[in-house]
Amino acid sequence: MALSHMSYSGHARAVLVLGLPLIGGHLGQTAIGITDTIMLGRYGVEELAAMTAAGSFFFVLFLMGSGFAWAVMPMVASYHAENDEVALRRATRMGLWLSTGFAVAVMPLMIWSEAILLGLGQSEQVARDGADYLRIAGWGIIPALIVMTFKSYLAALERTQIVLWITLVAALVNGLANYAFIFGNWGAPEMGIEGAAIASVATQLVSLAGVIAYALWALPQHAILVRLWRPDFEMLGRVFQLGWPIGLTSLSEVGLFAASAFMMGWIGTIPLAAHGIALQLASITFMVHLGLGNVATIRAGNAYGRRDLDHMKRGARMVIGMSVGMALATIVLFVAMPVPLISIFVDAGQEARNEVVAIGVVLLALAALFQLVDGAQVVALGLLRGVQDAKVPMVLAAVSYWVVGMPVSYVLGFVVGWEGVGVWLGLTVGLAFAGVALMVRFWWVMVPRLGRGDAPDGGDDVPLDGAPVVRKQRP
Repeated sequence: MALSHMSYSGHARAVLVLGLPLIGGHLGQTAIGITDTIMLGRYGVEELAAMTAAGSFFFVLFLMGSGFAWAVMPMVASYHAENDEVALRRATRMGLWLSTGFAVAVMPLMIWSEAILLGLGQSEQVARDGADYLRIAGWGIIPALIVMTFKSYLAALERTQIVLWITLVAALVNGLANYAFIFGNWGAPEMGIEGAAIASVATQLVSLAGVIAYALWALPQHAILVRLWRPDFEMLGRVFQLGWPIGLTSLSEVGLFAASAFMMGWIGTIPLAAHGIALQLASITFMVHLGLGNVATIRAGNAYGRRDLDHMKRGARMVIGMSVGMALATIVLFVAMPVPLISIFVDAGQEARNEVVAIGVVLLALAALFQLVDGAQVVALGLLRGVQDAKVPMVLAAVSYWVVGMPVSYVLGFVVGWEGVGVWLGLTVGLAFAGVALMVRFWWVMVPRLGRGDAPDGGDDVPLDGAPVVRKQRP
């Protein structure tokens, strides 16, 4: 049924109903990282710096592997709109296969990470402590990527509230486990950075139990885990074809931020710690834009499945408008209240506190600069994924982040000598380039192409002209 007649207020309500739980879920996930940062920041600046470097390395691999989970979301949304439960089940199962396979493949990089961190220019102490963290926390990538796949499946079915509740429970578990194992409370051993790693793995396992239990209880008709061992090479190929460019796109972006963390490590431990704090604060607001990007993927995927281009365009305008509004509010907050925000993360008794706060204030002002463009690029990516367009956006993202952003960061930071300010200005330039390029791709390339009934590159042959779609089905 076409929904082109829906008003903008109707779109706003639909986005909020679907998006607020997703945003809350992302904020809950970010709360886990913030809890680690606050508690380790109060334990020691050296430990915080090590976790910033090690966490960036983990996050690079995690987001790269998340491409297969992200691919499940638009595919399930489109199949759900077509009432095709068989294809929906097949896509989710093969997403689980690919996510698990990737996690197992990258585990050796976690276990033997000290040499990698040293090769990336980190100090011996940061590399040693970071490797201690990753040898434990690295095991969490297996349940984490499985959880991501289940969350994408549930979100595509618009069951976003359960995603929020599971994430909030996991965040609570993480906070309690951190308090126990970092500082040695409640009879637990004092383990410092290794305690944070144990808390991270425990959190991922709780999340895994939650999403599997809910999927089996609430959606037994999908039988997601029945015959999970059985290969489905046709659908595995379809998920892989959409997922690998999404994974590389995510790798391009998170790799830019990880590289910025390593460059801050070249400057010193204190700038690296300040960078970790400013990045955590920026991540909070980014999760709102990421949630809106997920909504864009789901609603664009549904409109794509229904062949309703006008509905897609109206919904896209509303999501973009909400992202801009959030960015403007964040800019005001970061510029008006930097010291109170940064002081949350560093104990008053820390010897290097004043230096960390002073550097962090400057970095947070620069974080305010890239709010608009960061929101634009993630929402545009969400819209493009909704119509299963992934390969060209991958190229645009790689060029934006690595051909534009990274060289600017290096030149301004180390050639011109602006150090941390230059590194962060490079981030802003790369994100701005990506935001413009991806928005142009959606509005001036994909929308006209879909209006003509052409399939996106690498996507399903599903024109938005009402033509029937014929697929080979397997149970």
